[in-house]
Amino acid sequence: MEELIEILEELVPGEDVENCTTLIDDHILDSFGILSLVSEIEEAFDIEVSPAELTPGNFNSAAALWEMICRLKEEN
Repeated sequence: MEELIEILEELVPGEDVENCTTLIDDHILDSFGILSLVSEIEEAFDIEVSPAELTPGNFNSAAALWEMICRLKEEN
């Protein structure tokens, strides 16, 4: 989770990414940010994020992102 927080902090500096639950809803992460985040996550955690995973529910918070990462790692 620590590595994910570091990635998020690089993408959206100055935001409380660890506690925020509205990264998508409040437009903290825009479409370019999401694409950058997916690329970083895939490389850092050796997973593939399919288009089906690109839902606000998976990207609204660090906790939701971490759940998605763990699930994808288990499926791998």
